[in-house]
Amino acid sequence: MKIELVNLPEEGQDFTGEIPAEFYELKGDDAKAASGLQYDVRVQRFDGELLITGAIQTTFELTCMRSLHKYLQTITLPSIAISIEISESGEDGIIDASDELREEILLELPTNPRCENGDDPGTCEIDPKYLAVDNPTGVELDNAPAGDEPSPWAALDSLESND
Repeated sequence: MKIELVNLPEEGQDFTGEIPAEFYELKGDDAKAASGLQYDVRVQRFDGELLITGAIQTTFELTCMRSLHKYLQTITLPSIAISIEISESGEDGIIDASDELREEILLELPTNPRCENGDDPGTCEIDPKYLAVDNPTGVELDNAPAGDEPSPWAALDSLESND
């Protein structure tokens, strides 16, 4: 969201739009932006700063920490207030507020996502066969498959003892 300071009226200006999902630049499979960041904000200039107030929203595809299922969760912030300092070099230039809006949304991402909190709440259950507490004595579980990487202890195991 780019704001041209020279064209910003004294009483402020309303901005509505959407920033594409690619600008989140999220890595990994735990969270992916399923929609762009939608904004409906008012921008006002006060001396050496911009004040952005309004609402922002976006939807993410998250992985449930319990069931490992993917689900959608919309994050809506109905009343944000962001202050951006205008440097002397940007006095008559263009201010890009996208990073500040992005930060507001990313701070709201759940640290322990659960599908029961999604837009279409799911059943958030762990497969009982993985709960050793609930299994009767004598039930054997398959071990997790070993990765292709060698054990970090393999180098130490290959050393011969001098005892």
